[in-house]
Amino acid sequence: MSAILNCNISFIGGGNMAQALIGGLIARGVPTTRITVSDPVEKVRELLAEKDLHVTDDNVAAIRDADIVLFAVKPQVLANVLSPLKGLLAGKLVISIVAGAEIATIAKLLETNCIVRVMPNTPALVQTGAHGLYAGEAVSAEDRDLASQVLASTGLTLWVNSEAQIDAVTAVSGSGPAYFFYMMESMIRAGKNMGLDEKVATALTLQTALGAAQMAITSANSPAELRKNVTSPNGTTQAAIEVFDHAKISQNIQTALAAAQKRSQELAQELSESTK
Repeated sequence: MSAILNCNISFIGGGNMAQALIGGLIARGVPTTRITVSDPVEKVRELLAEKDLHVTDDNVAAIRDADIVLFAVKPQVLANVLSPLKGLLAGKLVISIVAGAEIATIAKLLETNCIVRVMPNTPALVQTGAHGLYAGEAVSAEDRDLASQVLASTGLTLWVNSEAQIDAVTAVSGSGPAYFFYMMESMIRAGKNMGLDEKVATALTLQTALGAAQMAITSANSPAELRKNVTSPNGTTQAAIEVFDHAKISQNIQTALAAAQKRSQELAQELSESTK
């Protein structure tokens, strides 16, 4: 983390994900005096000012002394936000967490190639995110390391080998929390149907999800092996797994993630065309 401590970092957009990253950076020792946030919403600026951050609604002013500029805005306002900054990012590392914004789209709007594209996910809000990163050849090893340090403040960071793989990251981890929430909803509903109090069903489900994830993270065994270890022949778990298999749950999950990947590709294409 030593390199990042000496960098001025500017956030364009101060929403939830930006606030999560800012909180992680501060927790890791980055001085608040080195962080600037630009946001058009006064209430957001007031909230961030309470944390002793530099705040503004002037994007040009925000990036002036920055070493790293992180864009955390909605895709639909990307062109309006980036166009006034065209040609002003020379010598700065650009990190984008804008969903669907390809590097070529950002590079054209800003006239810079030192861009790292990131697909984060919402557990970053509780410092347990899973972030997929991609950078082109124009990004140096030092800048890649800086980008890793920024994102690692809120969770796991993994680099992918091609920008196309960001769409797969989107399907697996970007949208992934919703899949697990869906499973939790179903398990809680099933517990209630079997007579459990809702609070009891919820607590059991959430703790089981946490425990299973922790086991999978810390075990030398794969999730498939861990699942087999819990599935005794002719036991209760096997009865449930057989229902899953009969309903082709595994195949349906794979089909669902492929649909998410395809939609990510479509959104990127739509955004690219809208900024031409």
